[in-house]
Amino acid sequence: MSSTHEEKSFRENVNLTFDIAASTLDIPEGLGYYIKGVNNVYQVRFPVKINGKVESFIGWRAVHSDHRLPAKGGIRFSSMVNQDEVEALAALMSYKCALVNVPFGGSKGGLVINPKDYDEEAMEKITRRFAFELIRKDYINPAINVPAPDMGTGAREMAWIASTYAAQKTGDVNHLGCVTGKPVSQGGIRGRTEATGRGVVFGLREFFRHPEDVKEAGLEGSLEGKRVIVQGLGNVGYHTAKILQEEDGAKIIGLIEWDGAITNPDGFDIEDVAEYKKNIGGLRGYPKGTFVDEGAKVLEQECDIIIPAAMEGVINARNATHIKAKLIAEAANGPVTFDGEMILREKGTVMIPDIYMNAGGVVVSYFEWIKNLSHIRFGRMTRRWEESQNDLLIQAIEKSGGKVPDSLKAKLRQGASELELVRSGLDDSMREAFQSMREFYWTNDKVHSYRIAAMALSIEKIATSYLEMGVYP
Repeated sequence: MSSTHEEKSFRENVNLTFDIAASTLDIPEGLGYYIKGVNNVYQVRFPVKINGKVESFIGWRAVHSDHRLPAKGGIRFSSMVNQDEVEALAALMSYKCALVNVPFGGSKGGLVINPKDYDEEAMEKITRRFAFELIRKDYINPAINVPAPDMGTGAREMAWIASTYAAQKTGDVNHLGCVTGKPVSQGGIRGRTEATGRGVVFGLREFFRHPEDVKEAGLEGSLEGKRVIVQGLGNVGYHTAKILQEEDGAKIIGLIEWDGAITNPDGFDIEDVAEYKKNIGGLRGYPKGTFVDEGAKVLEQECDIIIPAAMEGVINARNATHIKAKLIAEAANGPVTFDGEMILREKGTVMIPDIYMNAGGVVVSYFEWIKNLSHIRFGRMTRRWEESQNDLLIQAIEKSGGKVPDSLKAKLRQGASELELVRSGLDDSMREAFQSMREFYWTNDKVHSYRIAAMALSIEKIATSYLEMGVYP
């Protein structure tokens, strides 16, 4: 395609995929049309006085589907956010939750702001005011709509939102469930910060457990030694790269950030790079790699796997022909455009879609929401009982003449902590979802990619929910 090719909007990309996936299913046409559209969008404008000057802000909260409640989805703080993007992200949340069997509808929020332009005091004022506007319309509520962190937001902002909700809804005993991604000390759950990145790794591990799928991508073996390029060293990219390097033996040979990229064929120490970025603010000048001013060009270098973990549309019709990776794992929302994917599929590049790979965050958010509603930490009532039972098992083995190595005794005696339970539940969710997606892919003649298989499964689950409730087109 020419350099003047006009890319479709983010929402158009999502809807085109929906149309193709829906055509593989036998669902009523009117119901399919209803599922595709966003149910409602709330736009809000509000003033905040900062350093004696009144500034005006605009934001949105979209609900794509409420076939399950609460609707779930992050709040994004970005100077580039717009209503089209918020609606597209809300739709992806619906499909994501359905695919990984999380009983939520899909929602998303966004505020037009560059957080780097404001100090912490100003950000708290702005966040609390935005939350106030959403709370008063029930776009934040533990039973109706539950936000989480997204680009430009984190545990700090979620704590402010939860505090604002508690102040307005003084009688709601479940107030901590109004958002997820909070600090552990404020009702959060261990493992939430790393959840999306760890979910990407669990998804890749499951892919590599299926030789037929690995062979289709022109790869072999396991993740060990695979050459990986990661675009975006934010929360998702950092944890993905760190876990792949430390636990799976992958080589992170390229890292792309806002100010450029660094490459090293021998791989990077991700902790070292992350510490440098934290101190400097970017990757320029990092001494243990080659710096590339035009970071996007690194996506076109030789590698086994590309993991786009930041913005949508980074792989598109303009650069897809130059992509050499055999496998693309979409850790971000919508990083490969519809037109870009058509080119990549012609080349035989395998893509694991965002509604699967990016789902780790919402899975663990579900666990956090359950924790907040049950008002008890996972493992609190069972951990010591498990340890005593495991100890009895060791004693029984040894009394019957067996021998348990001392190196294993401590591990066997240990009951599961909250973090271990969270990781176990996330791993199970990602494995189960991949297996259902690949089965649909390999057994349906109408389906030619994991993306269409994942989307079709999601649509089918949402449609079944509406039909069972008695909602007909």
